[in-house]
Amino acid sequence: VVLQVTLKEKLIGTGSGNLSELEKVINEQVSKGYRLHTISTANGGSKGFGGGDRIQATLIFEKL
Repeated sequence: VVLQVTLKEKLIGTGSGNLSELEKVINEQVSKGYRLHTISTANGGSKGFGGGDRIQATLIFEKL
């Protein structure tokens, strides 16, 4: 299974504002009997005024 999650930088401060979404995606796949095999990231640029940077995380899961 290959999934992509967009991580959005917080408007104030550093770090991602939606790591809980990434955790949710991983936990959903684990509950289906998959494990995270590979994760890669790419800078997705910025969207709009004050929107912060976007990072595209691509996750590859394998069936246990």
